[in-house]
Amino acid sequence: MVERAIKMEGSVSGAISLCKSRLFFALAFFAVSYLIVAVRIFELTTISEENIQDITIPQMSEHKTKRTNIVDRNGVLLSTNLKTISIYANPQKIINHEEAAKHLINLFPTLSEEKLLAELHSDKNFVWVKRNLSPREFEAVIDVGIPGVYPREEEKRVYPHENLVSHILGFVGLDGNGLSGVEKFYNKKLIADSEKENPLKLSIDVRVQDIMHKELSANMRRFNAIGAAGIIMDANNGEIISMVSLPDFDPNKPDLVKKDHTFNRGTLGVYEMGSIFKAFTIAGAMDEKAISFADMFDATKPIRIGKHTISDYHAKNKWLSVPEVFMHSSNIGMAKIALEWGESKQKKFLEKLNLLEEMKLEIGEKGKPIYPSKWSKASAMTISFGHGMAVTPMHVVAAMAAMVNGGDYYFPTFIKSEEKAEGKKVISKKTSDKMRKLLRLVVAHGTGSFAEAKGYLVGGKTGTAEKLVDGKYDSKSRMSSFMAAFPMHEPKYVILVMLDEPKGDKESFGYATGGYTAAPVVSRVVSKIGPMLGIAPTSDEDPKIIEALEIKGFSEEKKEVAAN
Repeated sequence: MVERAIKMEGSVSGAISLCKSRLFFALAFFAVSYLIVAVRIFELTTISEENIQDITIPQMSEHKTKRTNIVDRNGVLLSTNLKTISIYANPQKIINHEEAAKHLINLFPTLSEEKLLAELHSDKNFVWVKRNLSPREFEAVIDVGIPGVYPREEEKRVYPHENLVSHILGFVGLDGNGLSGVEKFYNKKLIADSEKENPLKLSIDVRVQDIMHKELSANMRRFNAIGAAGIIMDANNGEIISMVSLPDFDPNKPDLVKKDHTFNRGTLGVYEMGSIFKAFTIAGAMDEKAISFADMFDATKPIRIGKHTISDYHAKNKWLSVPEVFMHSSNIGMAKIALEWGESKQKKFLEKLNLLEEMKLEIGEKGKPIYPSKWSKASAMTISFGHGMAVTPMHVVAAMAAMVNGGDYYFPTFIKSEEKAEGKKVISKKTSDKMRKLLRLVVAHGTGSFAEAKGYLVGGKTGTAEKLVDGKYDSKSRMSSFMAAFPMHEPKYVILVMLDEPKGDKESFGYATGGYTAAPVVSRVVSKIGPMLGIAPTSDEDPKIIEALEIKGFSEEKKEVAAN
């Protein structure tokens, strides 16, 4: 009788424990139901993005960290915290550890049965089973009702636009601390401001970001490139309006990361940028009066430097004026301009443009420029047309802004500021005005014609650089880019589009250069964002614009001859 009573008491105790567990889960279920509705409303009021991709992340501590929201320049939500439900086990309260483990493995097949059993047999009174359950997963746990397994309310960092702003925002770990991007750089601030309802406002315009992302993705697929980057910066204060790096990832899925997708080509990747550097060579040499538009340079034959030869991609085999050297992207002419200018002056000028140091930026993923330890004549000649020195795309965007905005350098920033930015003078306004004319000439009559966007007077420079493979330049592996600004009579924004190892197609006649692969992206992006950013279209036949952008002494006849 005593034994029977003991057994009955044990059964009753187990039943009571089971009922308590089910009641606890039922109450939690009602709370989560409200959360699901809130999440759905949140999803319906934000922009969704196609082509979601993945990411990776380390393990966490037991407690979540609250963080304030991150918004774009117009107040659109980019990152926030939502309450979620996780489940944990108290091994001391579990009646049958093997049976509990079996139920949990059936519910969550990705769990390690060996590890779970070891945890459930431990002396601990708290063991995480699974974090941040979906509503369907949580409902399944409730239906099973495992004694000793309980729900726990937590907070999860959520990114409504998924992969759209991933390389800027970065992501957080399961403990709620930032692991990359702005989330990591401003980790302490985001935590400190969590109770103030004071969001961190970025300079990014999510509408512009969406356009750049779609256009860049389309061209990356078209030319079968292995990667791509696109950056748009306000030329007059350094604010980054858009930055896309492809492939990218979904920060909502940190456990599914693909490591190569987290690589930021815009700020961490260091590349030889090719002919884009010719703009800096021309600007520096003109600003220091080493050359003028009227000067002529012999481009009739290649230049031999030791074992190497400097030649032109589309050789004109004649003497070229400075505008022609730039418009036709002559390596020969540019190398001779560098010699005329002097290697020491060239290095000092590039240093003034902050092209020799790591970029100051509000994310940790930043690459350091690579350049020769000894700046020889040969180095000066190759660097003049963008070879022998590597920088990040963000470096050239900031430097190019100074070429067109009147000569003031602004450090790029991801933060929206209400105060007027202060730049440092790197070239004179007179030189900047000349650079606008040259850049417009490239699009109107030179190698960048596919960047033209009617009504927006785009100017720019192509860049095509062979990549180093096993210590040698590989003509089949190249970085193709286009650096642009608009509108050229009064530049507001600079844009860089870059494709990593594009392959030519039938429409591009097999060419994979910047003029064929990157320039068209600039054209489409400018046409779409111009009206969005409040820039009214203008006519290139306006007398004031003609006067502002015409190169005196360089007639239409010369342009037509040069373009053929």
